[in-house]
Amino acid sequence: MLMLLQNGSPKRWLPVFSLQNSSDRESILNILQVLGDLLSVGTDRRIRYMISKGGSEALLQTLVDTARAASPDYDVLLPLFRLLAKVGLRDKKFGQKALELEALDVTLILARKNLSHSQNLLHCLWALRVFSSSVTTGAMLGINGAMELLFKVITPYTQKRTRIIRAATEVLAALLKSKSNSRRAVNRGYVTSLLRLHQDWHGHDTANTYVLIRRTLLLCLKHIANLRSGREAFLAAQGMEILFSTTQNCLDDGSLEPIVSVVVQILRQCYPKSPLPLVTATSAYAFPVPGSIPSEPPCVLTEEDFEDDADEEVDKDSDSEEVKDQDDDLETDVNKLSSKPGLDRPEEELMQYEAMCLELSCSFEEGNADILFSILNPKELKSQSGDDLKFEETQYANHHHIPTVASPKWHGLNKDQSSWKQGREDMVQTSLLSKVKMGRSTMHPASRKGPGMNPCQNMQSNGFGIDSSGKEIPDIQDSLKQDVWDIDVISCPMISASFSNSARPRETDEVIDKLLQTHPKPVPFHDPCLYMAKARRTRSVADFKTMAFPDLWGHRPPPSAQSMLERKCGVQRIKIFEDVRRLIQPTDIINKVVFSLDEPWPLQDTASDCLRFYSKFESGNLRKAIQVRELEYDLLVNADVNSSQHQQWFYFKVSGMRAAVPYRFNVINCEKPNSQFNYGMQPTLYSVKEALLGRPTWIRMGYEICYYKNHYRQSTAVTGGASQKHFYTLTFVVNFPHNEDACYLAYHYPYTYTALMTHLDILEKSVNPKQVYFRQDVLCQTLGGNSCPLVTITAMPESDSADHLEQFRQRPCQVITARVHPGESNASWVMKGALEFLVSSDPVATLLRENFIFKVIPMLNPDGVINGNHRCSLKGEDLNRQWLSPSAHLQPTIYHAKGLLYYLSSIGRSPRVFCDFHGHSQKKNVFLYGCSIKETLWQAESATGTSTVLEDVGYRTLPKILDKLAPAFTMNSCSFLVEKSRASTARVVVWREMGVSRSYTMESSYCGCNQGPYQVCEAPAYAYFLSSSYVL
Repeated sequence: MLMLLQNGSPKRWLPVFSLQNSSDRESILNILQVLGDLLSVGTDRRIRYMISKGGSEALLQTLVDTARAASPDYDVLLPLFRLLAKVGLRDKKFGQKALELEALDVTLILARKNLSHSQNLLHCLWALRVFSSSVTTGAMLGINGAMELLFKVITPYTQKRTRIIRAATEVLAALLKSKSNSRRAVNRGYVTSLLRLHQDWHGHDTANTYVLIRRTLLLCLKHIANLRSGREAFLAAQGMEILFSTTQNCLDDGSLEPIVSVVVQILRQCYPKSPLPLVTATSAYAFPVPGSIPSEPPCVLTEEDFEDDADEEVDKDSDSEEVKDQDDDLETDVNKLSSKPGLDRPEEELMQYEAMCLELSCSFEEGNADILFSILNPKELKSQSGDDLKFEETQYANHHHIPTVASPKWHGLNKDQSSWKQGREDMVQTSLLSKVKMGRSTMHPASRKGPGMNPCQNMQSNGFGIDSSGKEIPDIQDSLKQDVWDIDVISCPMISASFSNSARPRETDEVIDKLLQTHPKPVPFHDPCLYMAKARRTRSVADFKTMAFPDLWGHRPPPSAQSMLERKCGVQRIKIFEDVRRLIQPTDIINKVVFSLDEPWPLQDTASDCLRFYSKFESGNLRKAIQVRELEYDLLVNADVNSSQHQQWFYFKVSGMRAAVPYRFNVINCEKPNSQFNYGMQPTLYSVKEALLGRPTWIRMGYEICYYKNHYRQSTAVTGGASQKHFYTLTFVVNFPHNEDACYLAYHYPYTYTALMTHLDILEKSVNPKQVYFRQDVLCQTLGGNSCPLVTITAMPESDSADHLEQFRQRPCQVITARVHPGESNASWVMKGALEFLVSSDPVATLLRENFIFKVIPMLNPDGVINGNHRCSLKGEDLNRQWLSPSAHLQPTIYHAKGLLYYLSSIGRSPRVFCDFHGHSQKKNVFLYGCSIKETLWQAESATGTSTVLEDVGYRTLPKILDKLAPAFTMNSCSFLVEKSRASTARVVVWREMGVSRSYTMESSYCGCNQGPYQVCEAPAYAYFLSSSYVL
């Protein structure tokens, strides 16, 4: 019994009819009329109520009864079909009900009988479209010949019966969602038929009147292409060529967006999958880890490795960059959230860290003069212990590179900000927070470059032969010709060169010496001589013999901030079409390997016109370069050492270019599913000739940038039986500023381990030892035999009185770490800014030193940084997933960093704040991740009540302060949730095991900011210096 709402309100229900029992034609027509009027207005609630009372079954039964009459009454059937089409969209079980009541068969019979009767056929197709929404009923319709019927209706281009043709194509597209129907379509040759129909409609519909019909025909092909057999049939029918030729000129036509979007998806689905052009999936570098078993070589990828059904491919040419958090990963076990496990090592082992915390261990009683002397004179202690710099490191070092600490320029401050340097008396009477506010209240927004300006113009804004100060200097081209210098020798000097007493031929030494004399451009806190000396002590897996020029020579921030690259819609589609053209029109493809770490013989012909590549230097990463076309190169980056994963970071030298010529680079084996390269980020470039002209600067460079999924896959054999790994392409175009230059390209501003060690020594020499306590220790040796530095910074006691010495010893600690992930070089730039700020004469820095002891581990993964890894250690594992139970032999830096924290906790000196600096590839700005039991349980909607959980809410204090003071910081991106997958990270382990409520991961964007004074500006390295002081 169907019920009717009177006047749309539930005042009372009136029985209207029992449709199944009505045999009178006029009664049925009246009922259908009433139902049509009722369901034509209002909300879906009426339809859903009707369905709940058996309305779908009543309509379907009436359809079957009427259709089986000797002479079907179409005056009843047509309004009935319209109601079925409307109700069926809201009834999830409508297809199954139609199947059980045999409505499918009668509708197909009616459709066959009315092929020449447009109105009746159209209504039948509407019903079939609703029936096909269920995969089960769609498959049954396919078995009963529905597709054959539809291909009789779908004709080549015509301006007649277009409503019927559109409805028929919609039914066919719905039917082909069923795998059985798609296989049937392949077996019966419908792929070729659909391609011909597409060509015909595309060629004749010049006014784009029938875009919806053309789109639906393409959707049919898309559903068929979900099967491997469908993709094979599509390729055999020249589908790639047909769609490419019919659509390549439509990419910029907004009216054809519905068509182009589907075409792109089909082309991506059907592009033949292939393995990467590499000898093995594992890294080109291998390191013998103690106790590890060598893995077997990976299998070669074959077509059988691919699953039959393709992933649903979406055209991700959109502006959305939101990263969604997964609530199902949240930890809801209160015991795991709140319990504190015991030590993971014998307690007596902790005493080894006492030597790294001498400023905490002295009791300042009489008789401790030697210890007191060592605390107050850490440099003297280092000298006595034999850990001072070797003679080779200092004999050529000069210290004009140390900036004047009192000068505001080294902080990037303007003249207005020099007022920040006020007298000590004012500071005593003002709180730290208010002083920070006063110090940064005059911050001016960074100047912005016009969105259309070419970065090369910025490089050459001062003109050739004129340095940044306006003084004339010799043209580097003439200088090079006159002295017959090889730009490749200049741009990547040998580590073994020692300037004056090398056993090697002296050409390289003389070149470097002359360059340093001719172009003395001091870079703050950098010394090329000291860098080279330090580089000799840096140990790499590949035993690097050369240094990258930017790291040796140094670099300054650009004269002005660069705006983020404006995202152009459609760049991704254009690149996909270029990939398809490479497949179907390979006549101009060179496909020549010009650089490879896997090939023992030289591949680069200096006489040829191709670019020359090189990456065998510290932090370098480029495994292979293939010249695709004259000005286009495919690049493959190296996997992390002892791994087949984490291809993202790149850093390499390229030379032999022509100026102002557009070179396209395609990094084809990236792993991350999305990147800020799609939202304004650009690669970084350093020109050697620009540096020698007085502009040693890393700049953001490149246009036509996009990041998208490509056709390369990794074998399931390589992934250990897991689902196939997809790869992504980063593509960009670069116009180099000079002919025959040597330029370096990188994922982000590089920061090497040797640069850190050089910086620490220079930093130590820059401080006033009577005011600043600066101590370097070696936390441990890494797997690769490199020292992991530990830095202690605080203020010296005001005097040697007992009270002042006790205050010195009792200062609370803060522990800061960085660079556990080698590819996150921005974390090192933040750390560099933090260290320089902490030792400066800035009043806030002075106040911080007087109130805290800073224990800093600036690089937790030196080996990964040195060897160009993106995420892992030499063992091939993510060190930030090893904090629960690290091994002293396999994860020494994590083991001893955790041991140091255990030691501080054991003597009652747990850090007030623990902060681990990271870089983020998918978000903008700077933000923190913290830990909160209550917020985690609330977000997970846990049954455990949060009212009984006691928690110190101080974990939110620091983020809130930063949100108000730091222009680059955003509270909106902060999260204080504890995920199961993060249980072994530094942030969670320090919070849980050491009880540090203010335990954070600080993320800095690779890209830049979308708020505040740095809005729409890409984050240059020096911008991190400015933000680091706020964090402290």
